[in-house]
Amino acid sequence: MLKKIQKRLTIHNSSVRELLAEALGTYVLMVLGLSSVAQVVLGKGKFGQYLSINVGFGIGVTMGIHAAGGISGAHLNAAITFTQCVFGNLPWRKLPAYLLGQFLGSFLAAATIFGLYYDALYDYTKGNFTVTGPTATASIFSTYPAPYMSLAGGFFTEFMATIMLFLGVLVIYDENNNGALKGTQALLTGILVLGIGMGMGMNTGYAINPSRDLPPRIFTAIAGWGVDVFTAGNHWWWVPLVAPVLGSLAGGLIYKILIDIHNQHVQEHGNEKEQTQTVIESSTL
Repeated sequence: MLKKIQKRLTIHNSSVRELLAEALGTYVLMVLGLSSVAQVVLGKGKFGQYLSINVGFGIGVTMGIHAAGGISGAHLNAAITFTQCVFGNLPWRKLPAYLLGQFLGSFLAAATIFGLYYDALYDYTKGNFTVTGPTATASIFSTYPAPYMSLAGGFFTEFMATIMLFLGVLVIYDENNNGALKGTQALLTGILVLGIGMGMGMNTGYAINPSRDLPPRIFTAIAGWGVDVFTAGNHWWWVPLVAPVLGSLAGGLIYKILIDIHNQHVQEHGNEKEQTQTVIESSTL
């Protein structure tokens, strides 16, 4: 009976499977990440500090990759998905499924954290949900620039942080180079995100991922924070969408030029030597 039910529930369309995997992986990532932010903000420093947020997102990335990696590769990031399409590693026809899955998982995660911490949110704000000010809480869900940041400076921060993210991902997963040991990739990717947050998070909150930032921002606009979530920070909302995409493309191009094409040349040269040696050995038999 159980096998029959399982068989009926099995989805054979690969795009739908990948959509669901990306949704679950992104949901796990975002729930662990956003909940760590909520505890730090709403707990007024009694239940964690900035490092807690870095660790929370790092663990979230690791668990998200474990959740979705076997089916979709666990991009969990619209910038990375777009870049993989540009470099020919993912068919363009799969782009909508990946993005929809990521955005769905992220939006549902924001709704989950809102429900989980609603009483604390209400107590902290007295029912007045604001984007700026002494009891601002919109930053629990999406990123906003520090008060001292210019728009250009914030853009550059997100651009550079995403370059480091995608470069790190390529280093970890490139089996043709000095890739990570099998089974450790998810953990190392989580540590990579932890490192980016610890070193490059102060200026902008290190969104480095459109799927991490836009869906929760839309949720907060609906849930009581209003259109201020799109106008705050000199209309900051578009920067976590555009800068990570450009940063990811730049990171991929840098790795391609400095590492990947040289490895391909070495491999091709090595294969030619092996083939020549095989021919010589065969001719002597």
